[in-house]
Amino acid sequence: MVLLEFSLYPTDKGASVSEYVQRNLEIIDDSGLPYKLGPMGTTLEGEWDEVMAVVKQCRDRMATDCDRMAVQIKIDDRKGPSGRLESKVETLRRKTGRDLRT
Repeated sequence: MVLLEFSLYPTDKGASVSEYVQRNLEIIDDSGLPYKLGPMGTTLEGEWDEVMAVVKQCRDRMATDCDRMAVQIKIDDRKGPSGRLESKVETLRRKTGRDLRT
């Protein structure tokens, strides 16, 4: 199971790119994969090909009207069950004894 965090945005559209990020989020939400939106990126959970397909869709959609993009991707690929999107944070809450901000 893969956790993939990515950020994909145009660098040729000025200071505000929320319109383009919104399009990514529509693709992500429509994928049906579990995800968490963060202030600097979105984390997906699924099989390798599933999460990479979502990133590709986002990139291909953005490429239709953006000439330059920035893409950052982090991947945690681990054998085992799904549900790590939530369980990794919960493990740290238990170990620290704190209500961590997420």
